[in-house]
Amino acid sequence: MALNRRIAYVDLSAGSVEVRDVPLELRRKYLGGRGMDAYLLYNHVEPGTDPLGPDNALVLSAGLLSGTPAPAGARCQISAKSPLTGLLGSANMGGFFGPELRYAGFDHIVIQGRAEKPVYLWVHNGSVEIRDADHLWGGDAVQTQTRLREELGDPDVKVACIGVAGENQVRFACVRTGIKNAAGRTGMGAVMGSKNLKAVAVRGTLPIRLADPEGALGYLEELVDYIQSSKYAEIMGKWGTLFIFDVTNSTGLIRTRNFQSNQMPHSEDLECEAMDRYTMGMAACFGCTMHCRHKYVLPEGRFRGQYGEGPEYTSQGAFGTEVGAASMLGVLEANQLVNLHGLDTLEVGSMIGWAMELHEKGLLPAELVGDLDLRWGNLDAVIRLIDDIAHRRGLGDVLAEGPKGAIERLGPETAYYNIHVKGMSNLHSDERPTPSLALNIATSTRGADHLRSRPAIDLYHLPPKVLERIYGKPGLSDDYRVYEGKPWMVVWQERLYALVDALGVCKFQSVFLSPNMPKAEEYARVLRLVTGLEFTPEELMEIGERVTTLERLFNLREGATRADDDLPERYFTEPTPEGLPAVRGKCIDRDRFEAMLDEYYDLHGWDREGRPTPETLARLGLDAEPTRLV
Repeated sequence: MALNRRIAYVDLSAGSVEVRDVPLELRRKYLGGRGMDAYLLYNHVEPGTDPLGPDNALVLSAGLLSGTPAPAGARCQISAKSPLTGLLGSANMGGFFGPELRYAGFDHIVIQGRAEKPVYLWVHNGSVEIRDADHLWGGDAVQTQTRLREELGDPDVKVACIGVAGENQVRFACVRTGIKNAAGRTGMGAVMGSKNLKAVAVRGTLPIRLADPEGALGYLEELVDYIQSSKYAEIMGKWGTLFIFDVTNSTGLIRTRNFQSNQMPHSEDLECEAMDRYTMGMAACFGCTMHCRHKYVLPEGRFRGQYGEGPEYTSQGAFGTEVGAASMLGVLEANQLVNLHGLDTLEVGSMIGWAMELHEKGLLPAELVGDLDLRWGNLDAVIRLIDDIAHRRGLGDVLAEGPKGAIERLGPETAYYNIHVKGMSNLHSDERPTPSLALNIATSTRGADHLRSRPAIDLYHLPPKVLERIYGKPGLSDDYRVYEGKPWMVVWQERLYALVDALGVCKFQSVFLSPNMPKAEEYARVLRLVTGLEFTPEELMEIGERVTTLERLFNLREGATRADDDLPERYFTEPTPEGLPAVRGKCIDRDRFEAMLDEYYDLHGWDREGRPTPETLARLGLDAEPTRLV
């Protein structure tokens, strides 16, 4: 059954493992993945816990549809209190680890305590062992996976591990699996490192029985055919997310040289066609027919002969526009190094771009810069700084603290130039012309983020009738520059993405980059056929609301306030200097932004400070939390 996977509680201090069942009541309220992570974190992490201390809980969770024939059911969630923001830590990765965890008999692993020396977990067909990892410490994120497969004598073992950045507790170290997949955001790799946990290896052969096998296979084949027949799937299968860059940069929606411009001219070598020189074909995660990642071997440069996968749109910005460089080879090289070290690509690119602007303005101490040449576009400096961040050397050690910690060390005069929300850097998008996207990054539960509530299709000028069909409300504008109606689009996407993350399916196959991908209506039918659980689409969207509200409660308990739902000051003071006439000269209007925030709170049933009202908590069944049911 898809509902009989269990929770393993691992205490690394005591060296103990306890296995429990998941109550059906929690399944119905949170499903799995990010939903159950929100519940487990709220119930097992006390307010004020040191994120890098032994009392923090690290939770690994497969989605409820992971490992089933559902389209792109590959995702795995990793959560803890974040060492980057001090608030909710939450990251999501694809690949094959999540499905394998389910085949091994588990949906969730809750890891607490701290081992005296490096260890790894071996999870196999209902059992969890804590094993010595002294011999793995110091290895990169690819070597570690290879060595564990050799050691365990099975090429099908899947591994989630950290690189040296996690060992050194860089506050934006990530957890990696496979060649490309990363639970990248909010520093979950640093939490693993703080627990002396190098890796989690999983292998399972336990079947997942479908509630209605014949009905499920018939409908899922129909759903896959529908997805694959779209123009969007064809584009993703050829270019991956690199295709986005050509449109957003041409329009003027890309932050460039940190935040000095919103468009990068002469950037042909960053466009998707530039990958033609390197690609050998496309690869995919478990259960995905879209195949959105390039496979390549670097033919020249620092990493000549090394195999890689990707890169994503986010890397075009992190190692392209944000640092003022226009070289696909440079993007691939930087991407290779952050992957080996286990670093969050977005955070690295943003912090280096910030350092370059500080250097330009004379705000970096000369003794900290040393012989680094921090001029825009210098990829040698970018590569060296990535290495220094991972090993915590010199300026790299300062940047390794993330936005809040680095500002504290460099002085308050540097804060204005750092593009972050809640202590987490934004990707390379420039939201000054797009109020809906600006509200999205300001209110995301884990900080500046494009994967928690972004109404990306707001950029497509869809007719109002189409917007009404998708969002269920009339009167939504097809103009991405207006403020009216946008809070509802953000709230709707927030609920859908939380649902998708709880199911463990890929956002690329939901309403994210295409308006025609599956949403709650299709997921309700898939859930019934695969698990036997009956939900209406409205009930599924309410689960999404419950998950984000519980995440909100976690942040409020850690001291977050309305002031944290804000944008960097530059969004309000510096008009966009470049781009098409439609986006040039734009900045966010403070009063209209505050009005959007009020409406966003109202739609949730929160008060003016962003606190859920007692009525809202009762409606969502959250008024008694923490309930500690498991």
